[in-house]
Amino acid sequence: MATRRSAQPVPDERTPLVVDPGNAEVAASNISGDEGCPQSQISTRITHRLYVSHFLSTWNSRVFEFGAVLYLATVYPGTLLPMSAYALSRGLVAILFSSAVGHYIDVGNRLQVVRVSIVLQRLVVAASCAIFYVLAIGFSMTQVVNICLLATLTLLACIEKLCSILNMVSVEKDWVVVVAGTDHAGLRTMNAQMRRIDLVCKLLGPLFIALIDGISSETAIVVNFGMNVCSVVVEYYSIAKVYDEVPELQEAKKSPPRHRVESEQQGFFVRIWRSACQGVRQAFKDFGFYFRHRVFLPSFAGALLYLTVLSFAGQMVTWLLSTGYDSTQVAVARTLAVAFEVLATWVAPWLLGRIGPTRAGLWLASWQILCLAGGFAIFWRFTSQPFLSSSGLVGGVILSRLGLRGFDLCAQILVQEGIEAEARGSFSSTEAAWQNLFEICSYISTIIFSRPDQFKWPALISVISVALAGVLYAIFVRIRRGHLLHLPSCFPHDRLHRSGERALDRISSFSNI
Repeated sequence: MATRRSAQPVPDERTPLVVDPGNAEVAASNISGDEGCPQSQISTRITHRLYVSHFLSTWNSRVFEFGAVLYLATVYPGTLLPMSAYALSRGLVAILFSSAVGHYIDVGNRLQVVRVSIVLQRLVVAASCAIFYVLAIGFSMTQVVNICLLATLTLLACIEKLCSILNMVSVEKDWVVVVAGTDHAGLRTMNAQMRRIDLVCKLLGPLFIALIDGISSETAIVVNFGMNVCSVVVEYYSIAKVYDEVPELQEAKKSPPRHRVESEQQGFFVRIWRSACQGVRQAFKDFGFYFRHRVFLPSFAGALLYLTVLSFAGQMVTWLLSTGYDSTQVAVARTLAVAFEVLATWVAPWLLGRIGPTRAGLWLASWQILCLAGGFAIFWRFTSQPFLSSSGLVGGVILSRLGLRGFDLCAQILVQEGIEAEARGSFSSTEAAWQNLFEICSYISTIIFSRPDQFKWPALISVISVALAGVLYAIFVRIRRGHLLHLPSCFPHDRLHRSGERALDRISSFSNI
């Protein structure tokens, strides 16, 4: 069994932050790991097994997520209603059950939590593929049976979404932090590598299943089913070996106070009602904790970036096709965007090592805002020339992906190092709920402004959302460091340091309420 150093205790949320007025920036940097970027000391055997498990989980999730869209389009041609209900249900269930998922992550055994997410996700995907295959081969059935199968698919999709969140939050927000321990360089390296895996799966997974679906939808469903079943053993074995080799992962978590057990004589519906009320109260408690936490601003700013249609997803692709782009040009633009996202997984860690996550996040957020604002300005200015107008926006979006993914990595570092170990699940699942809510809002914007000539309004909303995220993060930086920019020596710094100290004191006092 590999020997590892114990994880460094994370300062409690209610502990006031004591900052020397003359050295506010250094103190804040030490909290977030800005002290430099030494070489990682984490065993490559451990990280490689973690990457293998994460790759298989992400690959299967991406392939099925995009494949389900293709299967539904084949089974229900000429209507978007089944797909809309399917996607909307997935988003809503992620919001409604985020608190329960976070609570389970916080109190459950780490290996058991991941095992449930892997096995249950593979079972529901296999069942979904079986139903899709029955529908795709045109098996004779009544309208009622058809509707029931669609409802079953939607229910299974909701379970798959929750399992995906469970696995993602457990591995990316908890396991990675515990494995890294006090090794900040190792944490940044693992975060960057995990994000590269996400992006590669995002690019190649949909392309892979789309090529097979172009040959035959039935074949694509069978391939999807086969990969899903075959990968479960390797995926679970890899993550279990990581668990066995890292003693810190096996340590028991701090459990919240137990609630009084209800009498068995109470009616079934009474117990269900009380459990539901308790769940609602816990959800409100988790949201309150999220908003009061000192890393709320970077987390919420990252979630706000999901309120966008400028991402080469279905909404923007549909609009581009209406402006004169063909499918090849769209594919090239999307590939370039993903290439810039992958580039961010090298640029961001390099920048993190030089100036720390707090300042790097500000730089990368500013890059994203400038690129999107410039592209949108060209788009708005040349509306009479559709192809030129759309190309300006496409260029801005492609360049902005470097800032988007880089900022996401910086915010993730700040959240990972700022969240108490016993609250990682509830905080990260609440963050995921906000991400899904803002993503639903982006869909609503294109439902309200559904015509291609109205796309400028969802695009404007997206730019405003990104700018607002930048402002929120700038407020966090101002509070954390006492200033936003390094000013020349002729400027009085004492006043800036004093204002930074007062801001930190106000935040600490608010947390103690």
